[in-house]
Amino acid sequence: MPIGLIALALGGFGIGLTEFVIMGLLPEVAADFQVSEASAGWLISGYALAVVLGALALTAAVTRFERKPVLAVLLVLFIAGNLISATAPDYWMMMAGRVVAALAHGAFFGIGAVVAADMVEPTRKAGAIAIMFTGLTAANVLGVPFGTMLGQAAGWRSTFWAIIGIGVLALAGILALVPKTGHGEAVPGGLRRELRAFRSGQVWLSILVTILGYGGMFGAFTYIAFTLTEVSGFSAAAVPWLLIVFGVGLFIGNTLGGRAADRNVDGTLLAVLSALAVVLVAFALTAGSQLLTIASMVLMGGFGFATVPGLQMRVMKYADGAPTLASGANIGAFNVGNALGAWLGGLTITAGLGYTSPIWAGAGITLLGLAVMAFAAAKAPASADKAPAFADAPAVSAGSGANAPADSTVPAVR
Repeated sequence: MPIGLIALALGGFGIGLTEFVIMGLLPEVAADFQVSEASAGWLISGYALAVVLGALALTAAVTRFERKPVLAVLLVLFIAGNLISATAPDYWMMMAGRVVAALAHGAFFGIGAVVAADMVEPTRKAGAIAIMFTGLTAANVLGVPFGTMLGQAAGWRSTFWAIIGIGVLALAGILALVPKTGHGEAVPGGLRRELRAFRSGQVWLSILVTILGYGGMFGAFTYIAFTLTEVSGFSAAAVPWLLIVFGVGLFIGNTLGGRAADRNVDGTLLAVLSALAVVLVAFALTAGSQLLTIASMVLMGGFGFATVPGLQMRVMKYADGAPTLASGANIGAFNVGNALGAWLGGLTITAGLGYTSPIWAGAGITLLGLAVMAFAAAKAPASADKAPAFADAPAVSAGSGANAPADSTVPAVR
């Protein structure tokens, strides 16, 4: 395994912790700023929407530069955003800090996924992406529970100060361990060629599956602290330990999902999305049982995150030869799903439907994602599951968005 993948995972750990830890601290943040649960949830949705902006705008702006220093600059931006959050005097300044940190998120993972895939041979690309995303799972298994405990014991701001320290370590790791990488100016067409990847209808279908599939899990997970304490009957002190359980599921799902996607991307995504929908329905029906809630959290995390390597690899595959911007756009799509799930979950709670209603909303979103995935798989070319090349050189292959006719303006499902 290339040592640079560890550095990418370390950066992913810090960024993932920023995204997820606030879910365990949402009650404390809401109480401190004297806002409602739904308003506090917008600190999650606002972050997610800013990720989309960063994933598209920043990734497009930096495709011409060498990727290693770009990753380092993005981590500096991430550190600055968390500094604003840690010192925020009110809700809106906290939101500003979340937005600044989020701008780095999408571009980091979008560019990092391309770097990770280029470090290994074609048959191991999904596995390499999964290793980078292990930072996200580690953030959930270790960072979120202990960050939540730290925030409950010493105030939620202490958690953000700890994240700043992790960001500094991640920055050092990127500078020391990631090898010198390519950049867009070395590639004929540069940004223009990257944009041509979006002529592929399969790229757009993949992005839509990402939004719906990931949004389903986060529709259930965003308000999980309220579900655990108000429905399942757990104490607030038990929430961090239950998040560890969820994180274990994420870790297992990410690892196994990456291996399965290297063999068959579409088959893996269809199976995992189907299982996730079943788990969410079962969770909503049995949330009053503490034992079944624990089992549901493991399975929800496992099947929810098993989609990530496959979804990322799929969009990169259909952007053959021009993956960087499409990869960043798909990272943005993950966070559109995050925002969608949090928004719908907040609506159901505000409507008085109870703290299991976000889980039902998540199940519905997941079923929509499964339907889109089934359509995309049916329309995919017969050779779709062969290992793609993500190198910067343009690929000459049938069905590549990069090789579409110059006058093509309507995405074709291919």
